[in-house]
Formats: sequence, C-alpha cells, structure tokens
Amino acid sequence: MNVKPDFSKGHNVAETAPAFLSVWEMQSYYGESYIVQSISFNLHEGEILALLGRNGAGKTTTLRSIARMDDPQVNHGEIWLDHKPLHEMRSFEAAAAGISLVPEDRRIIPGLTVEENLQLAQIAPSHGWSIERLYDLFPRLGERRKQEGVTLSGGEQQMLSIARALARDIKVLLLDEPYEGLAPVIVDEIEKTLRVIKEQGITTIIVEQNALRALALADRAIILDTGGIVFDGTAEQVLEDAELRAEYLAI
Repeated sequence: MNVKPDFSKGHNVAETAPAFLSVWEMQSYYGESYIVQSISFNLHEGEILALLGRNGAGKTTTLRSIARMDDPQVNHGEIWLDHKPLHEMRSFEAAAAGISLVPEDRRIIPGLTVEENLQLAQIAPSHGWSIERLYDLFPRLGERRKQEGVTLSGGEQQMLSIARALARDIKVLLLDEPYEGLAPVIVDEIEKTLRVIKEQGITTIIVEQNALRALALADRAIILDTGGIVFDGTAEQVLEDAELRAEYLAI
C-alpha cells in the first residue's frame, strides 16, 4: 500500500527514502481548479507502475507534474528522482535529469524526417539508445528513416515518440495513453516493444484507459479518483478484485 516518504530529517527524501522516484503530497492545479490533491507514492528503480482511473481523475496531470511541464502548476509537495529535487526544476532540467514524457498527442516535429527527429533528441550529450539500436527495436522506423515524421501512421508516430524518449539519457519513462486510437494489431506491437523496454529495467509509469493492457504489463498499480489515491498495491491485486475494478475503472 501507499508509503509516504519520511521527511523527518530536514525534508530530504534523498537522504531518507530508498525509492528511485518519490512523490510527496503533490498538489497540482489549472487556474483555480485543483486536479491532483496531495498525492504521495514511491517508485523503485525498474518498476512498472500503471496509473489508472476514470477520465478526469488526474492521471495526465500527475505525469505532467512529474515532468515539470509549465502547466499544471505545482504549488505544494516535493518530487525526488535519484536524490535530485525535481520540484525545483524546469521541464528542460527534469528532462536532463532523466525524466522523459511520451505525451498522448505524440508531438512529432513537422518538417523533420524520422531520423532527424531522433537526432534532435540526441543533440545534447546523450547516453541514450543509439539510433541503430532504436531501429532494431522499431524496424518500421528503420524502413521509414527518410520519411517525414508527421506523415507516418498513428501507430508509427507512437513508435517514433517512444523511440525519441529512449534516445535521451532516460531514467523514468512516462507514457500517456500509448494505445490511444490504435488498431488492435498495432497495440499488440507496441505492447511487445514495452515488454522489451521493461526487460531493460527502465522505470516506467503508464497511463492507459485500457486498464487490463496496462495491468498486464505493470508490477504495481495506483488508482486515482477525483485527484486522490484510492488504491496503491500490486497489479495482480487489481486484476483479482472485481469490485475494485467495477467501482473505479468500470471494468
């Protein structure tokens, strides 16, 4: 279940928490509307967390808050990654620290080829995956390396968005609705890729409306409801609890 980090020693999770990523009493809002209300959780290195809940529960807001995007605003709480205070960082600093967000809208850069999108991700000194390694993971991208990224199919754009994240020096991968709008056969392909990423030990948080798919991949699950955590446990516990799934996930 949910374990709140110990802030008894000068509010320093870096000294007291064994977790790789720690979120402590984070609150996030848009304008005057609070979307995430004082949530806390720990994530250990290599864990896959399924962040679940109905539409509007605060899942995407949580990812964007961890990635330190300009919106939503975070006005309370702390976020630590591998002893580094993410809550004190801007988005580009969080990215340099190892946070990589794959947004729902993919954000492929117009006018650039597949390969140029990947090269741009590596423009700073990078210890991420090489482009050839990414082509091994996503053979379709290798076949379309000279094609403009925005002309790819939806599934191929999702592959490019994930590949672009891996091209950076990544510590935590944040996936926002990776299966959204994709045909089942493409979802199967993306899922196989995510399993390969899991085998590499990359710490991952996945937000996905297809909860059963996300739970099949995840080690742990957190369920949000109206901006708060109502469950924090194993993915297996959610799969075995029909009442919990019906009440909060409608499955």
